[in-house]
Amino acid sequence: MTPTHTDTPVREIESGSNPSRFARGWHCLGLAEDFDDGKPHMVKIFGTSLVVFRTSDGVKILDGYCRHMGGNLAKGTVKGDSIACPFHDWRWGGDGKCTGIPYAKRVPVAAKTRAWPSMVRNGQLFVWNDPQRSQPTEEVTIPVLEGWDDGEWTEWSWQTFLVEGAHCREMIDNVVDMAHFFYVHLAFPHYFRNVFEGHVATQYMHSRPRTDVDPDNAYGDEGSELRSEASYFGPSYMVNPQQLVVGDKTVEAVLINSHYPIDEKSFLINFGVAARKQPGVDPDEARQAAASLTNALAYGFGQDVEIWRDKARIDNPLLTEQDGPVYQLRRWYEQFYVDVEDIEPDMVERVEVEIDTDHAVATWKQEVAENLVAMGRA
Repeated sequence: MTPTHTDTPVREIESGSNPSRFARGWHCLGLAEDFDDGKPHMVKIFGTSLVVFRTSDGVKILDGYCRHMGGNLAKGTVKGDSIACPFHDWRWGGDGKCTGIPYAKRVPVAAKTRAWPSMVRNGQLFVWNDPQRSQPTEEVTIPVLEGWDDGEWTEWSWQTFLVEGAHCREMIDNVVDMAHFFYVHLAFPHYFRNVFEGHVATQYMHSRPRTDVDPDNAYGDEGSELRSEASYFGPSYMVNPQQLVVGDKTVEAVLINSHYPIDEKSFLINFGVAARKQPGVDPDEARQAAASLTNALAYGFGQDVEIWRDKARIDNPLLTEQDGPVYQLRRWYEQFYVDVEDIEPDMVERVEVEIDTDHAVATWKQEVAENLVAMGRA
């Protein structure tokens, strides 16, 4: 007997609490040049505050509050290679050791604060977090963007979004969420595949623009195709090389999509686009193309943020086969919230899933056609 709707039990939402632990891995704080003004900078992250300042040996990151009497070091002054507390002028070096107390005869042996591992790569500043206080290894480092150091790319067109009332996992789910690209990001995919292995989760997607909602053609005209390969390296930093193909012309760009947790219920999105410089293409045109794509992406992120603010946390999503490997992705993501010795094989073993997009594409083409008729643009 086929069950009726009255025979089917109601699907209840299971919703746990956000983890109090913050993910192990590299987190992008933004463009390195924004921290190069010789002043200390406060960053609210991982449920605490850090201070970022530049020394002759590079950018350094310390706990944000002085171990003497709790002064806010970001309100202090960079003096030589130390950050001086505004309260009593205690000086702290980039390694966390107190380098001097002007009014005291000697520095206490215990005068040391926490120094956070940091790195500048691809023009961006990163901080390493691990509740176990491990040091980062080459195995989990952020990849170098090919050609970046040789000036093959435009400078970053960069934007940020503050997301309050949501956990970072909401953003990670986008890696497998094929359908939301049509409804939120102004395009529809006709090829979509995911591969997870080790600390890397990748989304391969080929998409075309929605001509019924993108009058400015920010994603290209009707005959264009966007080919995207987006990889999270760790829990919070995605490198997304993209090729926009229009006829016999190909424009190469790279999107950085990153975030860091401010606390358990809010996070900051850092994202930017750079375009590869091409022979015969005016550098200003390349920069303008990157800025145009960044603005289009900002619209999509803005839509995401509005959804995240109002949606429920759901730990048992009800899925169809076109929704992608959500549970496998979340299992991959769990590896960053446990001690290294507690990582299970199924968190890091290879998972590969390709979605059959034929039905979705046919349905979406029909919807777009109907919309264009209603708009008088058919």
